[in-house]
Amino acid sequence: MLLVSDNYQKIYPPIVKAVLTILLAICFHHNMKAQEAIVGRETANGKRETAPGIPGCRLNAARVGYRLPVTGYQGQNAGMPYSNKTFIDSGAGNLPPNKRVWLIAGAHVTAWTASYIALNKAWYDGFAKSDFHFFNDNHEWNQMDKAGHIWTAYRVSRLSAGLWKWAGLNGRKSAVLGGISGLAYQSIIEIQDGFSSEWGFSWGDMAANFLGAATFVSQELGWREQRFQFKLSYWAYDYNSPDLKNRRNQLFGASLPERLLKDYNSQTYWLSANIASFLKNSKWPSWLNMAVGYSSNGMLGGFGNQWTDKQGNIFDRADIHRERHFLLSPDIDLTKIHSGKKWVRTLLSIANMVKIPAPAIGLGSKGKLKAYALYY
Repeated sequence: MLLVSDNYQKIYPPIVKAVLTILLAICFHHNMKAQEAIVGRETANGKRETAPGIPGCRLNAARVGYRLPVTGYQGQNAGMPYSNKTFIDSGAGNLPPNKRVWLIAGAHVTAWTASYIALNKAWYDGFAKSDFHFFNDNHEWNQMDKAGHIWTAYRVSRLSAGLWKWAGLNGRKSAVLGGISGLAYQSIIEIQDGFSSEWGFSWGDMAANFLGAATFVSQELGWREQRFQFKLSYWAYDYNSPDLKNRRNQLFGASLPERLLKDYNSQTYWLSANIASFLKNSKWPSWLNMAVGYSSNGMLGGFGNQWTDKQGNIFDRADIHRERHFLLSPDIDLTKIHSGKKWVRTLLSIANMVKIPAPAIGLGSKGKLKAYALYY
């Protein structure tokens, strides 16, 4: 059973209610707009001239249209424009836009709820609950956790905006709602931190969340494309002794999925820039990006490499140096690879969250320059 404090009853439900209220207002507003559009379209259709002697056939300045009597196609139009090509116009999907908005709003609420439950089990289950409190973790983990917050907020915002656009909202509304959704999703995690005795609500984390969401929204509103993208790569860090592996399992989890999420020593975060979008009419390939990366390893604790286990044994591994790495590497924007198949484009878009392995040049915090034939 999940135990929570009285502050949880005071803080968390109002936030959930506020988010749900915003979503309901959006759905209601879009539903009214959709109804107005339908009425306007029906009125316009009623004014069109009917072709004499051909039931159901309408004439307008663009084409001759006829409702298909074939079973399964009654809702579609066969058109004959003033050319030698015949076409079938099937409209924009099976669901009306107003119903799509409700569907996506419900999907967001479901995803947030499921994420809350899953993260509570994966991340917080082993730690005691506490009253809601704040915690300054800006100097922990060499800021790798902040990079993770930026990447997650950016990616959730981008995914959410795509769903809102599919629901029928225009690009501007979709981008803004996507950013709000990404920030709300990350805020749920931060609130969980606030009720955990191991962590606390961090304003530094919230600033990183805002930066990730704002990076997506500002580019959509300004350029209508993503010229800068946050990406992630992962290569398992070498914990080369039983004590270090036990420490890894304690901090980051014993399973690979947990470590993919939490092992800062194994992660690299990238800001990938699409050069061609800044060099119009150039011969630079549209798919070829340049990326700057940041990683850090040798970290066995948030602030230092000293810890005490559950049996009271004290470990001091100050001999393992905590080092930052700054990288430069080419990258591929997989969304620039054209395909006529929708499932291929979807797959490429998902894969684009991860930076491809490529040669790289790295500079460590000790001033050592290193070249990598292939950096993961």
